[in-house]
Amino acid sequence: MIEIRLAAKTDAKEIIDIYAPSILSAAVSFETQLPSIAEMQKRIETILQTYPWMVCEVDGKIAAYVYGSKHRDREAYQWSSECSVYVHQDFKGKGIGKEMYQLLFQILKLQGIRNVYAGITLPNKASVILHENCGFEKFAEYENVGYKLGNWHTVGWWKLQLNEYDPDPPPPLKFSELDVEMIAGLFQKTAQSIQSKLTG
Repeated sequence: MIEIRLAAKTDAKEIIDIYAPSILSAAVSFETQLPSIAEMQKRIETILQTYPWMVCEVDGKIAAYVYGSKHRDREAYQWSSECSVYVHQDFKGKGIGKEMYQLLFQILKLQGIRNVYAGITLPNKASVILHENCGFEKFAEYENVGYKLGNWHTVGWWKLQLNEYDPDPPPPLKFSELDVEMIAGLFQKTAQSIQSKLTG
């Protein structure tokens, strides 16, 4: 059974387990220490004040999670967001990441976000393909911007435009301000699409 739902503080341990390889054995994330359960719970709680953070459960096990986050602190950046998706090793290559991303982008668009940005530590062919298949376009590289695991790493930046750049835009809505039934419908539709991918 597939279920898409909002992340909860009780998901922190499973989320850390999925995230851990990107910290401990790769430069996908520039964090170098695993966050504690308390820290991850705080992150989930903080993100959900403004943006969606969703998990995909397959038979009760978290297979993937996705969330939006603030791009920069200054007020003029409020119409721009960053995005992250992580997929459990057992479920990679099945299209779940793309489905979860597409769900996230639908919701961010409804919130009134104009731009979504993704930073990718290079090389990472799989991540580049995923983002470009979702409509992202590369616009910049930060050469040798981070040092981790004995090497300097370059980060490429990709952008996806969600809404028009209309004059005098209202502030983006918080995720909690969106219609609950509409969001539930999007969750259900995504779950059905993932189910069809997993069952072939």
